[in-house]
Amino acid sequence: MSRSIGVKSICATAALAVAMAATSALTPARAWEPTKPIEIVVAAGAGGASDQMARMMQAAIQKNNLTKTPVVVSLKGAASGGEALIYMKSGEGDPSKVLIAYSLIYMLPLSAKIPFNWRDLTPVSVVAMDQFVLWDNAKGPKTVKEFVEAAKAASSPFKMGGTGSKREDHVLTVFMEKKTGAKFSYLPYKSGGEAATQLVGEHTEANVNNPSENLEVWRAGQVRALCVFDKERITYKAKVTDTQSWNDIPTCKEEGLDVQYLMLRALFLPGKVTKEQQAFYVDLFEKVTKTPEYKEYMEKQALKPVFLKGDDMIKFLEEDDALNKSLMTEAGFVAK
Repeated sequence: MSRSIGVKSICATAALAVAMAATSALTPARAWEPTKPIEIVVAAGAGGASDQMARMMQAAIQKNNLTKTPVVVSLKGAASGGEALIYMKSGEGDPSKVLIAYSLIYMLPLSAKIPFNWRDLTPVSVVAMDQFVLWDNAKGPKTVKEFVEAAKAASSPFKMGGTGSKREDHVLTVFMEKKTGAKFSYLPYKSGGEAATQLVGEHTEANVNNPSENLEVWRAGQVRALCVFDKERITYKAKVTDTQSWNDIPTCKEEGLDVQYLMLRALFLPGKVTKEQQAFYVDLFEKVTKTPEYKEYMEKQALKPVFLKGDDMIKFLEEDDALNKSLMTEAGFVAK
């Protein structure tokens, strides 16, 4: 009797093992996940637009439980951001490092001849675009036409504040000179916030900060938004100042100054990571773009929402790289 029960038990156990093995064979292996903290690398100092975006992403990931892995923000802004680029290049095969990239990835290797190319990294996604605005002091000219006329009539070049020599702000300044015939003296500062402070204090006549960098002084009525360097206006229509929304700012082309420039905000992993590791981050940051934190940040900072991945991202990067190289060459900023 006991022997009969024992045989039945063994048979049942064997059958269960066979069934479990069959089920396991049909179940796909668990997708790759990070095993150590995710490091969002910022190629700039504290408080800048890239740092703010990194901390928004950190909060969005953690608040919405998008991964169990901790997320940290690492500031590597030394050498005008070159520190971050070399750090990422040297991290080949490490899937815990994610760079928040902007036009620096094209411009710095050209102007400083550092041994870096964005193709050394693994593209993840483009998550936003920065639009730039021509700002002057609230006491200054009220329109682009008046601003250009004042710059032309000035006894010395108008002082234009910006962030970083031979970078986006500087390139825009050079092209304003070429389009208008006015003369500008470009003064690089450590951050967009410092450039805004200098404009409020009337130490400069203008700057081309992105919207977020001049937001508070615009809201306070200390600076004036003259035009946006894009083919279309900023979309957000909620009032920011007592009288204006971002959408109320005309394009520079509307105002007779046909200069356009958009700056990417994109994410990259180091080179030589696996397809599974790349796929994890593509999925993670696509989920980030659907969070309340991302949507609120886009509107607050007046960024242009976009999400590009895969072949679409590569196509964009190739075209954007060619455009930036052309602009840098025409401006005379490419190191020989």
